[in-house]
Amino acid sequence: MRFTRPATAAALAAVMLLAACGSQSEPDAAPDTNNAHTTHSGSAPPPTPLRDGERFVDVGLSTPYTPKAPNGGTDEYRCFLVDPKLTKQAFLTGSSFKPQNAALVHHAIFYRLDPAQAGEAAKVDAKSEGEGWTCFGDSGVQGQTAWVAHWAPGAGETLMPAGFGFTMPPGSKLVMQVHYNLLGAGDGAAGSDASGMQMRLSDSAALKPLETGLVMAPVELPCEPGGSGPLCDRTAAVADVKKRFGAPSEEQVNQLNAWCNNGGAPKPGTTQSCDQPIDQGGTVYMAAGHMHLLGRAIKMELNPGTASAQTLLDVPQYSFDEQALTPLATPVKITKGDNVRVTCTHDATLRKQLPQLKQLPSRYVVWGEGTSDEMCLGILVVAPE
Repeated sequence: MRFTRPATAAALAAVMLLAACGSQSEPDAAPDTNNAHTTHSGSAPPPTPLRDGERFVDVGLSTPYTPKAPNGGTDEYRCFLVDPKLTKQAFLTGSSFKPQNAALVHHAIFYRLDPAQAGEAAKVDAKSEGEGWTCFGDSGVQGQTAWVAHWAPGAGETLMPAGFGFTMPPGSKLVMQVHYNLLGAGDGAAGSDASGMQMRLSDSAALKPLETGLVMAPVELPCEPGGSGPLCDRTAAVADVKKRFGAPSEEQVNQLNAWCNNGGAPKPGTTQSCDQPIDQGGTVYMAAGHMHLLGRAIKMELNPGTASAQTLLDVPQYSFDEQALTPLATPVKITKGDNVRVTCTHDATLRKQLPQLKQLPSRYVVWGEGTSDEMCLGILVVAPE
């Protein structure tokens, strides 16, 4: 699944997309200030019985990792190379991520690596101190890596539609990227983590391949009414994102504005949207939306404002704790030249209400990887033509 983008932004299409965690109230209700964050510690339901030709394979951390947020921030994105030991072609038809330390783990993305990329990832890992490597933005591995699974709060076992899966060639491996949120950990006493995933694999040659498509819009949210301080200045806020996550994060902010505003200046406001043309046809089977703690609503539309307009996803009362991929009631056909629009609404007043954020100074909020930043992201699972 591909979306037409400027050359620089194309390189950023896989920039880190999931972050943050915390209980989020419905828009018309006061936030629950009794909980500092959602622990996601409830026991998971048993997996769905295996379908014909499927088997389970477990991957994850054998040695616990103790996260430490770099650059004066409160978030670490850590990548780990995991090996499903595939000796023949397979398809990933489902996944169940198991956050071992639920107080710290607030998202995971799994990127597929071909054998050559897996060798490069092993070199990156060997050069990094401790388990894995820091990977704000993406997998930290050169070349295009495929997003084949993810977990965010509210997701249990994710099953792909019958007859479909993500291609897993022999010798391919996975990068498991985990976002650790250390807000509230205090003095670095965060503890360790040894999370993993149960893969559902099929060896059937009759399955059709899936891809993950991403639709993004800028975030340009001024300080809440009455809020003040140095970070209420947009330039200072963007510089702070760059300091915590690196130059690619600043570039992501700039490129999203250039792409979505036709090169115009950023447009501050609570609601932002972006239209992204499709350059490869297919069928959309599943969708999800992602924002952080200030998110209020998210919507994805196909060909809005035309006679063929369809809604792919509509979440009028967004909750960070309910982010599971949702099967579309009826799969939607898309063709080259179609347009997908994502629209997000954020609420800056929540910064002074939610436990994880009210301790922080007011700030102009832009797209960023951290818990105190924001995103506007639509996720589509598509069978390409």
